Amino acid sequence: MFEFFFKYPRAVYERGHFALLGAWPHWVLAVMIVGAGAVLAWMIRSRLNEAAPVMRSWRAWVIWGMQTLLAALVLVLLWQPAITVAELRRQQNIIAVLVDDSRSMAIADEGGTRQAQAVKTLENGVLDSINKSFQTHLYRIDSGAARIGSLKELQAGAPSTRLGDSLKQLSEETSDLPIGAIVLCTDGADNSGGIDAEVISALRARHIPVHTVGFGREHAEHDVELDDAVIAPRTLADSRLAAKVTLHQYGYSGTAINIAVRDVSSGQPKVLATRTINLGANGNIQTETLMFNIGGAGAKTLQISAGPLAGEQNTANNTLTRVVNAGSDARRILYVEGEPRWEYKFIREAEEDDRMVQIVSMDRTSPNKIYRQGIADPKELADGFPSRPEDLFAYQGLILGSVEAAYFTPGQQQLIRDFVDRRGGGLLLLGGQYALADGGWNASAIVDVLPTILPTQPGTFHREADPRNGTTHATAELETAGVDSTITRLVDDPKANSARWKTLPYLMDYEDPGTPKPGASVLADMITPEGRKLHLLITQNFGRGRSAIMATGGSWRWQMSSPLGDTAHHLFWQQLLRWVVSDTPGHVVASVPAQVLLDNGAVNLAAEVRDQQYNPAPDAKVEAHILGPSGVSALVEMTPVPDNPGHFQAVWSAAKTGAYLTEVTAQRADPSTGTVKELGRDVLTFQRMDGVAENFHTEQNRELLERLATATGGQYWKPSELGKLVSRIPYSEAGVTMRETRDLWNLPIVFVVLFFLRFSEWWLRRKWGIV
Repeated sequence: MFEFFFKYPRAVYERGHFALLGAWPHWVLAVMIVGAGAVLAWMIRSRLNEAAPVMRSWRAWVIWGMQTLLAALVLVLLWQPAITVAELRRQQNIIAVLVDDSRSMAIADEGGTRQAQAVKTLENGVLDSINKSFQTHLYRIDSGAARIGSLKELQAGAPSTRLGDSLKQLSEETSDLPIGAIVLCTDGADNSGGIDAEVISALRARHIPVHTVGFGREHAEHDVELDDAVIAPRTLADSRLAAKVTLHQYGYSGTAINIAVRDVSSGQPKVLATRTINLGANGNIQTETLMFNIGGAGAKTLQISAGPLAGEQNTANNTLTRVVNAGSDARRILYVEGEPRWEYKFIREAEEDDRMVQIVSMDRTSPNKIYRQGIADPKELADGFPSRPEDLFAYQGLILGSVEAAYFTPGQQQLIRDFVDRRGGGLLLLGGQYALADGGWNASAIVDVLPTILPTQPGTFHREADPRNGTTHATAELETAGVDSTITRLVDDPKANSARWKTLPYLMDYEDPGTPKPGASVLADMITPEGRKLHLLITQNFGRGRSAIMATGGSWRWQMSSPLGDTAHHLFWQQLLRWVVSDTPGHVVASVPAQVLLDNGAVNLAAEVRDQQYNPAPDAKVEAHILGPSGVSALVEMTPVPDNPGHFQAVWSAAKTGAYLTEVTAQRADPSTGTVKELGRDVLTFQRMDGVAENFHTEQNRELLERLATATGGQYWKPSELGKLVSRIPYSEAGVTMRETRDLWNLPIVFVVLFFLRFSEWWLRRKWGIV
């Protein structure tokens, strides 16, 4: 119908450029249209007095409008309107037809498997129609693109689909061929996380449109699928971790399902956490948090699962695998306290029950005397607070109690800032009569490091007397961010955890910590005796490290005033101290983008290397020693990342399935002696699993296919519409093209409009009785 009225296919108008071929300038046309309108208006206006009364109103201007439109259209036709469009030369261009050959295409939907539907659709006249005008090259795609001679070679058995890699490979291999268009037949179930901008840019640079044809249902009828499970890839042994599990479902809204975390590192799976939840609405992404203890040191393989439920069409997507490396090296915290107080004593008691955290303390017992505890040797802290980076940076965490900023020299204050920013350590400030704003920290060198903007006025610290004397007291409660935090999780159930905090004994003192900065997280609040809500526990990331404020020195009452055997105080402080130190990096930090490789062994190793003062070490020699299954052993030299000092990279392929252990070492020659010294080393683990990727996201990813088509100038098609593709393909600027100019003055729609305008005017005149 469109071509009947407009003479040419819709693609001509979408891709073409309008032009007026008349010899006279365009401005003359505009002047004549305006002039024609003015003349018609003057003629109608001059005859209004003689016209019938019915025409002495808006009806006259309706007639004027229709006559002006008619005159304008006739004038435009005199300027010879046309459209210019690029068109592929017949038999001189190649149309690449790509068919997904992965396992997800073997899923049976209505009318057979997805691949069978794709083959049937292409063989039902589409390929023959394309072959009449162009050369056709068939490709099978999975993790890459491979040329095939016939659709009969397709098997729908490949373990993964990587659309971006396949299109990139095709673009590179055909760089010297006249590719006019790409037809991509797939369900869009990409296993690589999407198609990056580099691939899109390469296709757009060659003006190659990608026409996507989507196969398969856009969502399952009965299925629960785990989308992701976020767990810290490294931690300390015996740490409590949070697994943030996201899932969605179709057909089971409101149904109860059990989600669990299991340690499958050994032959005997061990349940670490389990929880029953109710599923949300169909298609909605749902996030649930499970708390668990990682157990002893070592590389742990965790299995996160949901269900399965009765009647599920695909139960293979109910389980995810994650790898966590639990470190065995104890972390050290330097605790500086400005006065003897109970808070110091009870924090140390909580730390004594945690073998992975050691507190080295400086307690100022008098103006010129400090009491040291937990030191490794008599020389440690003998001269007071460290003044050299290598001394302070030997610790992983730093706690500042009730001690004023003036106690530290300007150089030491800058060192504290560098401890967080450059070294990547954790800093915790406690409330006290010499702390925070009352200690002058609002004018110190670490003001940017703090998670809040401290008050400018003094007197922000308040000590509560015994409530038996009639004095009220401050109590604690959780903020929304603290309900699921591993720092403040006293009870696994979120609602019960929030209620548990409200039953904690009152705080002996409190201090106003000020206003949280953008990006800071408020985990807990306190209600003052006056009913004001002040923030109690605030955290933020800064540089490579993190900082926190615990705006009280009176949490010790949570231990003293609780029943015998209550572990809330110890548990909270153990979790907070581990947060302070657990993410503090060493001189070498090794990483991989994903610790579980699904059906693809390519792994990008990365390492960040710092010297003894934690400055980037771009001249280091970095090597990765990899051990894998069946005796696999490799020594890989890592190369510097351009324009990123101290960062190194390497690409390696894990050919076999199983677990891999990688130790990255960094060495550097001493400039003065030439002696090669080790800067540090780090260990990471990753695992390759095959036959897994195609179990997830098996529904048609229409959104991805539509984005790809739109970005490259193509179009998304349903299989039933594919017959229209043949008329769309020729109009492309890729390959070998010719530019044609097509007249528009003789379009059927033009004559229809002319007739309609003239007939409408006659009909209105007749209706109004003025013919």
